Amino acid sequence: MKFSPGDKVVLKRTGEEGRVVAVINKQMAEVDVNGTIFPVYMEEMDHPYLKWFTQKAPTQRKAFIPEQLPVEKLPPNAKRMATGAYLSFIPEFRTEDMEDVVSHIKVFLINELPVNVKFTYDARIVDRSLFRHEGMLHSFGNLYLHSIPYGDMNDQPRLNWSLKGPDNKEAGGVLRIKPAKLFEHITAIMAGKESSFSYLLANELKEPEKEEPFVPPPIKIQPLPTPAQNLQTEPPKQLVDLHIEQLRSNWRGLSNAEIIKIQLDTLERYLHLAIVHHQERMIVIHGLGKGKLRDEVHAILKATPEVARYKNEWSGKYGFGATEVTFKYR
Repeated sequence: MKFSPGDKVVLKRTGEEGRVVAVINKQMAEVDVNGTIFPVYMEEMDHPYLKWFTQKAPTQRKAFIPEQLPVEKLPPNAKRMATGAYLSFIPEFRTEDMEDVVSHIKVFLINELPVNVKFTYDARIVDRSLFRHEGMLHSFGNLYLHSIPYGDMNDQPRLNWSLKGPDNKEAGGVLRIKPAKLFEHITAIMAGKESSFSYLLANELKEPEKEEPFVPPPIKIQPLPTPAQNLQTEPPKQLVDLHIEQLRSNWRGLSNAEIIKIQLDTLERYLHLAIVHHQERMIVIHGLGKGKLRDEVHAILKATPEVARYKNEWSGKYGFGATEVTFKYR
């Protein structure tokens, strides 16, 4: 089929209409389609008259108004995956000497568990509480707790936490962030790699462990060592800390009875050392807990003739977690 410049054509493959701009040779011509000119083979073009003739005029459809619009079916809510409970941290920055520096660390409690939890949170540095709070947090919820000054983070505050579900399942522990790890998180945030950092506290709540009945060991007052033995004894202590983590590095896995025995053996050893060296006073740190260790400590002190008196009173440094002992000698 022959075409001349100016002829209207239709492209067989796409159905687009165009106009012949120039004839290149017997096989090809240049065609303008909507302002775009490109070469097309003659055999791929056709006159548009046949298309115009056979094309049916569009019929107007009457508008149909339904009596009631169909109700859109909402997709069912996707179940969220329970991943656990977290403490999440977001640094706050301030501008200092044209540079951004961290001023505070915001702490959030995130509950990605399928149940509501009753929580207790206590951030402490040594014997000082920075912030303490307890309450209820619903499932898949989060709560802003407090802000810690960045300088206090160098002291590695102990973030004590406990969670308890409606079925009495629970979890608890202590989180401490080392300064080197904190610096690594801050560097990643300042580089734009992340906006916060989080630590998993527990991925599930568990049944509380059944506490073994405690049978206190018999109180044995050992005889005082002879002067020759005194030369081989270790020096006495004015302050005796009976927390198990201060006495054994590998204490995890010990039963309650084993822990109590280690603590009371330590007390008796330093009690006798104090008596041998005619020490006047001694402070025994036993902590609060449920009071079992404190009661056993007081029983040993009461049975020791060289103990003049002992008192467990409030102090700004130890609270009610320590007992002051005063000795007497003939």
